Amino acid sequence: MQINKTEQLQSPAITKTGEILAAAILGVMIFLFVGFSPMEVLHSAAHDTRHATVFPCH
Repeated sequence: MQINKTEQLQSPAITKTGEILAAAILGVMIFLFVGFSPMEVLHSAAHDTRHATVFPCH
């Protein structure tokens, strides 16, 4: 019985950078979507979050 193992070589720096960049872009998109949402509940939640993070909103 033979076990074949295929390994993919990836640079940890590129993978980590890509993950950080993807997370940052997703976070900004969610923050902007919720912050400018016309729905009152989402807007209020974003408004409270902006005040908690000392982000100017007025």
